[in-house]
Amino acid sequence: MPTANLSPSKITSTAPLDPNEARWIKTVQITYQDPNGVERSWESAERTTRPAGCGIDGVGIVTILQKASGPELLLQKQYRPPVDKVVIEVPAGLIDAGETPEVCAVRELKEETGYVGVAEKTSPIMYNDAGFCNTNLQMVHVSVDMSLPENQDPKPELEESEFIECFSVPLATLFDEMKKLEQEGYAIDARVGTVAEGIELAKALRL
Repeated sequence: MPTANLSPSKITSTAPLDPNEARWIKTVQITYQDPNGVERSWESAERTTRPAGCGIDGVGIVTILQKASGPELLLQKQYRPPVDKVVIEVPAGLIDAGETPEVCAVRELKEETGYVGVAEKTSPIMYNDAGFCNTNLQMVHVSVDMSLPENQDPKPELEESEFIECFSVPLATLFDEMKKLEQEGYAIDARVGTVAEGIELAKALRL
């Protein structure tokens, strides 16, 4: 859903969160021994939404749109209250019980962007911020056949609380485009930034 004609999101207040009222996360104190046998403690956050028996919290979706001018990466603009900014992200979502990462990725892509795709490759499990929390995900590469009728004018199936604007950026200029968007006040999700960095490394090393 384009957000250009809507009022910008903003924080109106912050307050400590009562653990009994938390719906998505919990904080824990971990006690462990370091290599010297010294007992230490660590503060951590955990999601409470991971399905039983599942090894991941969710997926990120690498979607390449093959256009006449060259391949483009499908991205989203979405306001994220923890950073109080609109963040440039790849489509992503939490995994449901009984889903594979591939099924989750195809479902989330359709819901968030309207595009119908096919999962082709899945990354190793990756941890978002291992020094702070145990949340993790797998990146799933999804191909989109732009010639299909359902991909000519894709319609997202957003929830009432979701305000997502989709756009795409040429892979060849992804790094420069992210720098430009940062200068415009957007926050860059680490997954998008890592893809951009990887492309720049591949160019520099001629891989």
